Amino acid sequence: MHRWLRVGLVAAAVIAVAIQLVPYGRDHAQGRPAAVPWPSEEAATLFRQACADCHTERTEWPWYSHVAPMSWLVQRDVDRGREAWNLSEEVDDLDDAAEAVVEGSMPPWHYRLAHPGERLSAEEKRTLVAALEAMDEHD
Repeated sequence: MHRWLRVGLVAAAVIAVAIQLVPYGRDHAQGRPAAVPWPSEEAATLFRQACADCHTERTEWPWYSHVAPMSWLVQRDVDRGREAWNLSEEVDDLDDAAEAVVEGSMPPWHYRLAHPGERLSAEEKRTLVAALEAMDEHD
């Protein structure tokens, strides 16, 4: 029985090292910052805190984004977020973003789980939504 346990541990270690060689999740180049005319610095800070990692090209990559398989999941989330709404490319769909914050679908539950210190309070959500709606009206 102990022999199989050792073989299993060695196999797990080999797999853990081998998956580090899979390149997906390694594209951490920083692009241009979002040129967004935020109505207040507070709103800009709230956006950077809760949204910018996935919805701009200025992602702050956590340490685990360099270690597979977490790097694959983080890269996938960032790719999907930028595809859905990338403020580094164009300031649009602000009303949709405000609606997602109001509904609670943004930030997604798994982001809130992984970043408990970056959760927005109800008042912070109202501030961010008001800013997004104000900028949408001027768009």
